[in-house]
Amino acid sequence: MGRKPSAVLEDRLPARRAWSGLVIDVFRLNGDLIEAGDALVRDLGLTSARWQVLGAIALSPVPLPVAHIARNMGLARQSVQRVVDDMRDDGLVRLEPNPHHRRAPLVAMTPRGEAAYAQAMARKDLWADVLTEGMSAETIEAAGTLLRTMQQRIAASHEHIASIAATRKETQE
Repeated sequence: MGRKPSAVLEDRLPARRAWSGLVIDVFRLNGDLIEAGDALVRDLGLTSARWQVLGAIALSPVPLPVAHIARNMGLARQSVQRVVDDMRDDGLVRLEPNPHHRRAPLVAMTPRGEAAYAQAMARKDLWADVLTEGMSAETIEAAGTLLRTMQQRIAASHEHIASIAATRKETQE
C-alpha cells in the first residue's frame, strides 16, 4: 500500500523551504554582486554587465557573435547586444567580419578593452582574497557544485514548468 499524499508532502516540505531560502539568498547575492562589481570597476569604464561580457569574450578561444556570447552567458541576445554596442562606442570592443554569417559580426576586445579587463580581474583577485578569508577551497567548490547542479536542473525543467503553468491556468478557469 502506498503512502498518503499528505505524508509525501510532509517529507518534501523541508526541501521546499530550503529551496525557497536558497533562491532568496541567490537573488540577494546576485544584487550584491552586481552592486559591488559596479563599484569595483566603475573607474575603468566598466559595469558588472560590461565586465561579464568581456569575460565571456576572454574565455572564448575564438571571437564569437553576440548571439553565441549571450547563449554562453544564459542571457537574452538583445541585452548583450546593447552592452556590446555601448562598449564598441567606448572603444572596448570591435566588431569583425564573420566568415560564417555576414549579418552576425564577431566581437573582439580592443587593446583598451583588454587592459580594462585585465585590471578588473586583478581587482577581483584582491577582492576574492578578502571575501574568502578563513574559508576552505572545498567549501567554496561545494557551493559552486550545488549552484551548477541547480542551474542544470532549472534548465532541464522548462517542459515541467510549462505543464505546471498550464495545470494552474486550467484550475483558475
